[in-house]
Amino acid sequence: MRLRMLMALLAAAAFILSACTGPSAEEEIYNHLEEAVSLEEPFREQQQPLVDLENEEQELYNQIIDLSMDEFDQIQQLSEEASALVEERKEKLDTEKESIDAAKEEFDQIESAVADLGEEQTEAKDKAADLTETMNNRYESYQTLYEAYDQSLTLDAELYDMLQQEDLSEEQLQAQITEINDTYSQVMEANEQFNQHTEEYNVLKKELYDTLGLDVTYEEASGQE
Repeated sequence: MRLRMLMALLAAAAFILSACTGPSAEEEIYNHLEEAVSLEEPFREQQQPLVDLENEEQELYNQIIDLSMDEFDQIQQLSEEASALVEERKEKLDTEKESIDAAKEEFDQIESAVADLGEEQTEAKDKAADLTETMNNRYESYQTLYEAYDQSLTLDAELYDMLQQEDLSEEQLQAQITEINDTYSQVMEANEQFNQHTEEYNVLKKELYDTLGLDVTYEEASGQE
């Protein structure tokens, strides 16, 4: 059994927009990028609760495997409690994914604003292209992580159903645990990739803002381990 790390977060930045008839291309880029940060707020909110639920479930699992078949009633009760925690984790995972999807959709709207930059702003356009590539890599790594984590939840639920069967063999239990651990290895690998891309994204976004001449102040750290 295993636990995943907290995931790196997008850095938020504050910028005072100038009063004018309409936002410039630079300001539109800023608005979309910072709105993407805001749309990831539900994602951020799921991080610690998910880890807490994993810890709680792990504790129940440890209690279960310390019991003997003479205490099968208690094994059943603890397995039911752990199964309920799996359901809670699934709900938070889905909320997390909806948030990431919404943020990516918002990010994609910078394309037209980047196209409106002046011909002389080639460096900014190049930075925006690098940022887009990194965001796409980040999003793809999250999809991989989501699929692996979702599969791990299915396997966890199956495990707690199996533990409520008196005729469960040691071989069946060990095979399920091995499959679960293999899946969580995939989760951890994807988690690391996601964090790496997030950190790269935060650096590139700052460089883009500097190139665009936007004087921004960062309001929170780029992520957490």
